[in-house]
Amino acid sequence: MTLLTRDEILAADDLTTEDHEVPEWGGTVRIRMLTGTERDAFEASVTQQRGKSVQANLTNVRARLVSLCIIDATGRRMFSREDIPALGRKSAAALDRVFDACRRLNRIGDEDVEELTEGFPGTAATDGEPSSTD
Repeated sequence: MTLLTRDEILAADDLTTEDHEVPEWGGTVRIRMLTGTERDAFEASVTQQRGKSVQANLTNVRARLVSLCIIDATGRRMFSREDIPALGRKSAAALDRVFDACRRLNRIGDEDVEELTEGFPGTAATDGEPSSTD
């Protein structure tokens, strides 16, 4: 067994991509795995500090994850943070389809979501409108 070097690890092309048909949008999207930094930021976005309390923030959670994963043909993210509210207004069926693919590709299971939101009294916003942190 040969141990990897630092340079080999850092040079490894380890961000898998997949193409998924989204009939509601009339075509195919390409998604990619999150980097470690992106996954940490996404997981941190699932919680929100409100004064001394911390709540689960599931507002636009599908759009937030999808915006991090959809890339163009050159491998660049297609959506910015500013696009999340507009993306969240797209078809729930389409978002679910892509969200599920992103979760599977990034190994974000139901257990992960439950762990992140465990012990929180509820979601930060329930009216369907994005909070000021989205």
